[in-house]
Order: sequence, then structure tokens, then C-alpha cells
Amino acid sequence: MFKKVLIANRGEIAVRAIRACRELGIKTVAVYSEADRNSLHVELADEAVCIGPPSPSESYLDIPRIMSALEVSKANAVYPGYGFLSENPKFAEIVERSGAKFIGPRPEVLAKIGDKILAKKVAKKVGLPLVPGSEEPVELSEALKIAQKIGYPVVIKAAAGGGGRGIRVVRNEKELREKFLLAKKEAETAFGDGRLYVEKYVENPKHVEFQVIADERGNVYCLGERECSIQRRHQKLIEEAPSPAVSEEKRRELCEKVVAFCKELGYSSAGTVEFLMDEEGNFYFMEMNGRIQVEHPVTEMVTGLDIVKLQILAAAGEELKLPEVRSTGHAIEFRINAEDPNTFMPSPGLIERLVLPGGPGVRVDTHAYQGYAIPPYYDSLLAKLIVWGRDRGEAIARGRRALEEFIVEGKNLKTNLEFHKRVLAHKEFIEGKHDVTFVERMMV
Repeated sequence: MFKKVLIANRGEIAVRAIRACRELGIKTVAVYSEADRNSLHVELADEAVCIGPPSPSESYLDIPRIMSALEVSKANAVYPGYGFLSENPKFAEIVERSGAKFIGPRPEVLAKIGDKILAKKVAKKVGLPLVPGSEEPVELSEALKIAQKIGYPVVIKAAAGGGGRGIRVVRNEKELREKFLLAKKEAETAFGDGRLYVEKYVENPKHVEFQVIADERGNVYCLGERECSIQRRHQKLIEEAPSPAVSEEKRRELCEKVVAFCKELGYSSAGTVEFLMDEEGNFYFMEMNGRIQVEHPVTEMVTGLDIVKLQILAAAGEELKLPEVRSTGHAIEFRINAEDPNTFMPSPGLIERLVLPGGPGVRVDTHAYQGYAIPPYYDSLLAKLIVWGRDRGEAIARGRRALEEFIVEGKNLKTNLEFHKRVLAHKEFIEGKHDVTFVERMMV
């Protein structure tokens, strides 16, 4: 087992990783920017190393600075969390070459799943359903031919994409000509890779992802699915497990194929295989994310498993001998963001009053505390409220109660707590009929 783990992240996921390490008897090293000097993860870790100015490019995304912290602290493993460098194969390779362990997939596997086109080829090989479209990167002339063949609307996607960047939906040839070069430039800026591919656009889909955990001995477990259809600008806001739209038969079928996909990749660690589900109930493979997800707690709540601890154990070479994975009850996660609930614009500021909800079936993952100044440089995620119920109805009722108890106050500080209350009162969500267009329609 590792003696000391460096947490190459910040915020609530850094706190989450520190807690998992502590339960395993592992010492931790927090890295932090100057803006995060008073952050909770810095206080909770056994050691802390400042890695630079507030800008992520000069701190959390600066590989030499993080590697210097690794060397100084003499940690023998790195936990990357989500975002920042978590899916960067170059970073994973540098960590491994240093003699430390990257707690995640092997660098070559990260590179393969990070290339959406290569990932689609592997998915096709194991029989995962694919959206009709290009199988290789395309230029505009080829994109026009493919769009004419499969029919509009189509979606342009970055081969190295993620986080909703490099994506354009187009409904006719004129729009395709206009948006193709814009998507290419955005992809080059965001990922240093301008390759694009084109797929048929699935109208009004649900977003469903399957959680996996795998060790380095070839054991792969599917922990069931989560629905993540409540989104704004391709960013998730509410997630739940299991999905109210997935039958037990379809769940078993996709879990088997997801496991085969991961084995074909030689995948280890936690990850998610993501799908779109159309209005007829057909599933289409979208991508794989080779990291822990923000929404992993809902799966933990219904399975009773600690996914972060399993990640660490797998990276340490332990064999994961999980009993038959069973899902009990229903869990919902609400991302509590420091943002205007109407415009979703970030709203950083000082937290002058903070009251966290509690009681049966309620969990809050956060790095916030009363007196904490939310910095303006990073993602607006402030906390994650997770509720569990014996069924979806009880989970929704518990979510309403917990949201009423949740208080975040500060001068000029806004949160999306009211937004979540509006969603839970909406008939479409209550009936489980919502799709990825729900937020856009609700906000009109």
C-alpha cells in the first residue's frame, strides 16, 4: 500500500480523496495555489505545498510545479481527481516515469479513450451501439457528404474533446459550412488538436452513464448506471442512480458490453462509459471518461461501495474481489454552485453563513465553510448534496427537505439552490420524462 499520496487537485474532490486515504492509513500531501491557501483540503492534509499563482495554468495545470511538489514531499503516488490533469496521458506518463504511481488508467489507455475516434472503434468491436457518422477525422468536404448521407441534424465533435467544448449542432448545409471552422478553432485552442468528426444528432436524448471499477489483474465490475440529463451548456447539474428510464433487462445487457469494452481496452481504475438514449429507448455509445466523476456519490449511496478507496486499492496492485454488485434504493445528487440561478453566471464571494442539511439519507461533500472566500478562478462547484431514499419518490421528497435546510449566505453571493427546488417541483422531472433539453426549456 502507498505510504503517502499527493492530491493533484483542489476543492471537494481533494477533500474526498484525503478522507479516503486517511481511512486506508495513507498520509496525504495537498497542493494549492495562492488563492487556495485557506482552502479546507490544505488544512485536512498531512502536508501542503504551494504550487503557484491563482491561475490554473500556473498551478493546477502546471506539470513541472506539481512534479516538484511530488519530489519535495517524497509521495509515492498521485491522485488526480477530476478535471485539471486527470485525463492527461502525458502527466500520467511523467508521474510513472518518476517512480511514483498514477492513481488512474495507464497512460496509453488514457490516450486511447481520450481520442474519441479510437474509442468508438473499440466500442464497435465489442458490439456497443454507435450513432451513425464518420469513423475517421473529417474535413469540411467529407463532413458535407456524410451529413447528406445520414441526414440533418448532425453534430460536429472534437476528436480530443470533453467538457462540452468543440461541439456544434447543425441543422442544414449552410450551418455546417459556418460552424465547422469555428468548432475546429475551438478544439485547437482547448485541446491542441483540431480534428473533428460528425455524427447524427440524437434529438431530445437522455444522458446515461455506466460506472465501472477495474483492477490491474483484469477484473472489471459494472456498478450500474446514472442518469445525468439535467444539464446546462453540456454541464451536469443533477444526477441520479439508477436511471428511471432504464429497464433491468437493458441494464444487464449494457453492463455486459461495458465490461467487455473495458477488458478490450485493458482498463483499470474507475471510469464511466457514457451513452445517449433516444426517445424510442435506443442507446448509443458516446465516450468513456477515464477518471472519477463528480457524480460518483450517487452510485456509492445505492451500492454501499467507496469508489475512491477502490481506485486507490486497484492502483496499489490489490485484487478487487467484489461480491455481486446490488443496487438498493434511489439516490440523487444536486450540484450546489456559486452562480446566479437564472443566468448560471459565476458568483464568487465570502460565505458569511453556512448551514448544511443532515438527517437520514443525506450526505454533503464540500470544501466550503463559514468564512470561506470563494475564489473567482475556478469551477463554481461549492458542494454536492446527495440524498438516498428507498425509492425515487422518497429520494425526491428527501431532496426537497434537504434543499430547504441548505443555507448559503454572503454579500452579493448567489447559489443555484432555488434552481434545484424548481426542478424537483416540475412534473416532467417527477415523472422521470426529462431529457437533456429540460433546463433550456424550463428557463424560457
